[in-house]
Amino acid sequence: MAIGVVAGIVLAAIVALIGLFKLMWRVAEPNEALVISGSTHKTEGLGQGMGFRIVTGRGTLVLPGVQAVRKLSLDLNETQLSVDCVTHQGIPLRVKGVVIFKVGDDLVSIANAARRFLDQQKMMPERVHIVFAGHLRSIVGGLTVEDMIRDREKLTGQTRMACGTEMEKLGLIVDSLQIHEIEDPTGYIKNLAMPHAAAVQRDARIAQAEANRLATEAEQAAFARMAEATRDSEILQAGYQAERDKAAATARQAGPLSEAAARQEVVVQETRVAELEAHRREQQLQADVRKPADAAAYETRTRAEAERDARISAAQAKARETELAAAAEATRVTTAATADAQAVEARGIASAKATRATGEAEAAATQARGLAEAESAKARGLAEAEAIKARAAALAENQEAVVAQQLAENWPAIVEAGAGAFGNVEHMVLLNGAEGMSEMFAKALTMGGTGLGVARQLLASMGQPPTPGPSPASPPVNGRIPIREEN
Repeated sequence: MAIGVVAGIVLAAIVALIGLFKLMWRVAEPNEALVISGSTHKTEGLGQGMGFRIVTGRGTLVLPGVQAVRKLSLDLNETQLSVDCVTHQGIPLRVKGVVIFKVGDDLVSIANAARRFLDQQKMMPERVHIVFAGHLRSIVGGLTVEDMIRDREKLTGQTRMACGTEMEKLGLIVDSLQIHEIEDPTGYIKNLAMPHAAAVQRDARIAQAEANRLATEAEQAAFARMAEATRDSEILQAGYQAERDKAAATARQAGPLSEAAARQEVVVQETRVAELEAHRREQQLQADVRKPADAAAYETRTRAEAERDARISAAQAKARETELAAAAEATRVTTAATADAQAVEARGIASAKATRATGEAEAAATQARGLAEAESAKARGLAEAEAIKARAAALAENQEAVVAQQLAENWPAIVEAGAGAFGNVEHMVLLNGAEGMSEMFAKALTMGGTGLGVARQLLASMGQPPTPGPSPASPPVNGRIPIREEN
């Protein structure tokens, strides 16, 4: 029983000691300092009779009721700066920044901060703002706007140096000081930047213009290359088109040329036939009739040759006129093609070639037709001249034979004319029967043949052969056969 009581007392004593120890033992956190007051303590670096003790990062015993323990935060603090200042030039500015500060880690700084902010730790940012605002106004007053803009580090460094002593007295250290913005309510900074902005804009416009120029030159060069390629393509196409047109023109002219050649061949054959016919007639007349009189034949031949030469000259003139007209047309087409070629060289050359080929083909066809017609006219003239010459020769050699031949050729017409004498006879009485009928018809035929004597007289009086034409017997007039009596 006594042992249990003793054990309980001992246990209670242990528990009381543990509770008392916990009550007396204080531990400082890493971001705080314990300030213990209530007894005289000597701390390294601090003067005698300080009256409080500072503990950081460890534990310590505190006598409850005898000593008081308070905590001083060592955390970072910040204060926003917004200070109205006036520069050395008298220009009002507003400087905005931020100050990041804390209580120093050394005991002196902690002691200085404990004396000033132990019960007013929330007032630290305001106090720091006041300190920095005063020094910042003083420093800005000695600088120009240009200095502040170009060298903010100078402004920051001078401010930190000016505030360093006072911050040390307050037991505070500045971890960072940043000037964020400099506001210019008068627009001085903006006006100060305008020349530079204008210069930048000028350089930008110059650069843009140069870029546009280079782009335009590149585009023009590209367009030129495209135009060159298009021109080469059109020249090739025009050349091919010219070859096709030339071939087409040659094909189109092949028909007229073949037709002209065929016609020329026909004319040549007709000429040969006419020549053979004239030769046959000449041989027949030579066999039947002697040579004509030289005088009449010379006159007739001279006239025939004159007419022939006139027709040949006319045919040659017509052929020459056709040739000149074709040449003039070809020259006009060539001139027009040349003028067009100055505007569109390749197309004009192709068109000129095609037109020239067509003109040459048409001129060749026209010349061939003219030559064929001239040869035909010449052949017909020669044949007619030879026939007239043969008739004239025959008539001069033997007039009676020629007249007899003409009468023989026109004998049906003579008989018809003789019979026409009985056309108005309504009633006819014939005597002697068939003998009277034969006598009447013989007389009628004799009346028609009286033209033989008339032809002889005309030949004797005129001294020229009669031209081929109607027969000596004239057609009946009013149903009667006119008869010319000899004197």
